[in-house]
Amino acid sequence: MRQLTENALRVLRARYLLKNEKGEPVETPEGMFLRVASHVAGAERNYNGDEFFWKERFYEIMTSLRFLPNSPTLMNAGKPQGQLAACFVLPVDDSMKSIFDTLKNAALILQSGGGTGFSFSRLRPRSDIVRSTGGIASGPVSFMRIYNTATEVIKQGGARRGANMGVLRVDHPDILEFIRAKINREELENFNISVAVTDTFMEAVKNNTEYELINPRTGKVVGKLKAREVFDEIVRSAWLTGDPGLVFIDRINRANPTPHIGQIESTNPCGEQPLLPYEACVLGSLNLSSYVLNPITEDPSNSPSIDWQALRQDIYTAVRFLD
Repeated sequence: MRQLTENALRVLRARYLLKNEKGEPVETPEGMFLRVASHVAGAERNYNGDEFFWKERFYEIMTSLRFLPNSPTLMNAGKPQGQLAACFVLPVDDSMKSIFDTLKNAALILQSGGGTGFSFSRLRPRSDIVRSTGGIASGPVSFMRIYNTATEVIKQGGARRGANMGVLRVDHPDILEFIRAKINREELENFNISVAVTDTFMEAVKNNTEYELINPRTGKVVGKLKAREVFDEIVRSAWLTGDPGLVFIDRINRANPTPHIGQIESTNPCGEQPLLPYEACVLGSLNLSSYVLNPITEDPSNSPSIDWQALRQDIYTAVRFLD
């Protein structure tokens, strides 16, 4: 097995290696990789594959540190829980039942080491009427704070910090409150946030015109904002805090491979993987430096190149692992 740094060993002992009832590690890094390789290769039995062959391939590519799967796979493979996916997107509908059912599901995912993405765009805006009680709504950002607090509690007892993505459409009436939500550095610490910008909005930014705000409860236009002023507010908040990001939601849905199943409305916490409601993603990483032949040194005669054949083979192995 390739040599691990002391820092890597410290992280493995804290988060990934199996522990006994006293919280003491009871497996080695090699044992962890063997546990993961055995569990994942076990799926070959369902497809008449060569389980032993792929177990060896999976073990070799991980112990050489050329490929690693996402954290939940390293943590949970071979355990009764068996939750291997990195990230999920969960729907949040405009009812107390849906909001807190989703929070419960998110809590279970976070407890297992997964991350969660949400679109809060279906929730009625702040000060809108709640007919069932005669009261007024508190708006999407208020419920994001509840999700944030739950994540804070769960991460204290979990294997790692919880991570969430919160998305709000740019045409939601509460968009300015959402954009500014993290100006206070203590707000929404367990969230990345992104504005779902539409083609209509971007066209209005380009033309320096207004665009419409739509109440998701009624589908009616309830106001207008100057698009460039909103865009400038996004830029200002991103410069100050790193949030919000931008999700080009119309462009994403034009490339949605399964539009007959549903519309994409959010991404995973890091933002690189758009997902439908209740979809999950299993992620992995290849260490590209492993495929550099004759790396650059002080010797001018060295001519670096890429070992394309090895990279091609490892991509094939990694994709089969993730499948």
